[in-house]
Amino acid sequence: MNKGTLYIIPTPIGNLGDITYRAVETLKNVALIGAEDTRHSALLLKYYQISTPTISYHKFNERSRIDKFLALLEEGKDVAIISDAGTPGISDPAAIVIKEAIINDFNVCTLPGATALLPALVSSGLNTERFLFCGFLPAKESEQKKLFEEIAPLTSTLIFYEAPHRITTFLKKLYDNLGDREVTIGRELTKKFETYYRNKLSYFIENNDVIKHKGEIVIICEGFPEEKEITDEEILNCINNLLENGETTSYAVNKVSKELKIPKNRVYALAHKKDENDK
Repeated sequence: MNKGTLYIIPTPIGNLGDITYRAVETLKNVALIGAEDTRHSALLLKYYQISTPTISYHKFNERSRIDKFLALLEEGKDVAIISDAGTPGISDPAAIVIKEAIINDFNVCTLPGATALLPALVSSGLNTERFLFCGFLPAKESEQKKLFEEIAPLTSTLIFYEAPHRITTFLKKLYDNLGDREVTIGRELTKKFETYYRNKLSYFIENNDVIKHKGEIVIICEGFPEEKEITDEEILNCINNLLENGETTSYAVNKVSKELKIPKNRVYALAHKKDENDK
C-alpha cells in the first residue's frame, strides 16, 4: 500500500481570493484537514464548497493529534494542515507534525501561497536581496536581548510580526536596540483597509497615534547600513563631545549608538577602553 502525503496548505491572510486552484482541489481530496480553528476555517471551506472533515490542530493539542494523522498516512490517506491565515509553520502550528511525518518516512508536500511577510517586504521599498524573518519577539526579556545582539550588526532587512496592542512598545524596543532605522509597517494586508506606514523609528515613537492599533501587523526594518565604515576615532569623538557637555557615559553610549546606527556593544567597548586609559 502506498503511504499518504501530508499537505501543508497556505490559506488567505484576509482576501478570500488569495488561494490557489491547487490548494482548493487538494483540500477537497484529502481524507482529513487539520485546522488551527475549525470555526474560523469553516468560512473558507464553505466559500469554496469544500466538505472534507476537519479536526482542530493548534499549539495546545499538536502532540495529541499526531498519532491520528500518522495513522491515516500509514493507511495511504492524505492529510492537509491549514492555519487561520497564511502558511502553516511560519509563526503558526505545523512544525511538530512535519518533523514526525519526516521521521516516519511520509511524504511532506508544502504548497506555495499566501503569507504576510513577502508582500510587506516587497512593498516596503527596502532591500529585498537579503532578509531575515524574525517573527514575533521571544516572550522573555533575556531572550529578546540575545536576539537583538545577534541581529543588530546584520545588513539584511529584518522582518517582524507583532500584535496591534503591543506595537508602540515594540517599536520602542527596536529603537533602543537597533538605533533609528527606516521601517515600513504593514497593517491589514490584502484586506479592505490595507495600510502602509513608512518613516524612521523615531517618528513613530514621537507620533504613536499615527498607526491604527487594529489588525495584523508586519514590520519591515532596514538592516545595519553598509555604505559607510565608521571608524573608532569617529565614535570616540562623538562620545567625547557628549561627555564634555556633562552627559554620563551611559547616556553617551546610547546616544552615539542610535545616531550612528551602530551596535551598542561596540560603542560601550570603546567608551570603557577610554575610561581605562584616562585613569
